[in-house]
Amino acid sequence: MDIYQFAIRPLLFNLVKVDPEWLQQQTIRSFSWLSQTSNRPPGSLVNQRLKESLCFDDQRLTQTLFGLNFSNPVGLAAGFDKDGIAASIWSSLGFGFAELGTVTFHAQPGNPRPRLFRLPMDQAALNRMGFNNCGAAAMASGLAKTKQELTLSIPIGINLGKSKVTPLEAAAQDYLDSFRLLKDLGDYFVVNVSSPNTPGLRSLQDATMLSGILNVLQQENTTQKPVFVKIAPDLTWEAIADIIALAQTYQLAGIIATNTTISRQGLKTQVINQTGKSPELEAGGISGAPLRDRSTEIIRFIWQQTQGQMPIIGVGGIFSPEDAWEKITAGASLIQVYTGWIYEGPLMVRRILAGLLSHLEQSGLTTISEAVGLQAKILH
Repeated sequence: MDIYQFAIRPLLFNLVKVDPEWLQQQTIRSFSWLSQTSNRPPGSLVNQRLKESLCFDDQRLTQTLFGLNFSNPVGLAAGFDKDGIAASIWSSLGFGFAELGTVTFHAQPGNPRPRLFRLPMDQAALNRMGFNNCGAAAMASGLAKTKQELTLSIPIGINLGKSKVTPLEAAAQDYLDSFRLLKDLGDYFVVNVSSPNTPGLRSLQDATMLSGILNVLQQENTTQKPVFVKIAPDLTWEAIADIIALAQTYQLAGIIATNTTISRQGLKTQVINQTGKSPELEAGGISGAPLRDRSTEIIRFIWQQTQGQMPIIGVGGIFSPEDAWEKITAGASLIQVYTGWIYEGPLMVRRILAGLLSHLEQSGLTTISEAVGLQAKILH
């Protein structure tokens, strides 16, 4: 029996009705403590128990992509460990990689609270956090200390955003300043131009604006760290095709599809309890199940446009092994979870990995990389 799903989640979500952001902060503080004490008791003992309960290793799930080794394809999406304070613990929770951030060059408090809401009827969340974080210098200092004391056993990505105080025309310099501080500390980097919660940010997905950012980053990127761009699910096919062309021009490692959506189509939730308003009247991006189909469509489009030659990290609405399999067979080499993990609990990663193996066996495949784009290949 999964105690999280049957006892802990109903208690926190329904009976006590704990504020989602407060709960997330307490969780990340606990993980930070575990991260810092993972090489000595009692942290080392807890860490060992977590690994025994939550990790699932099988050679068939391993891949080498853009020069990095992944023990499995399931990663933690950006947004949970904004400041990288729990970087060393994510491997103990079963993840094959983890993405830190979003981090901005200037420390910033984010948007006014409340700014994170659960939509349980939709298996979704609405957030308008606004890149609250301690800034790139603080992350760099913390990560350098962590790497000095501990071995990070999975690839760690760093998601870069634009500081709210920086005008749009100076965005490229802002991303560059963060990258300079962090470039030796991350295994891959993500240019986040798709959050709906920083005014004007999504306009940076425009080909001209994005080109300026990618140009300065790749000039600075002398050690050829893999660089991704994270896109919104609300773009037109034409705009996505433009971004694919830019990604090829600037030799990016790949594309992350997708960020949260500003669409409210098909939501069952009529009123958000904390505010008394409908989701249509609340600013912010929706994550979770409502995003599932659109993000998969975009993954399939990118895979087809690039003939499967550009790695895609698929994110949006993954709750089950079937959801993960659908993203991978549409063309995602790797997948990320966040909202689904909050709803399903810590055993979710293990369940997904075991389920992916079952799907491999049913399809007569021997490795997860053989499943990437399988659906699209069959359609051809």
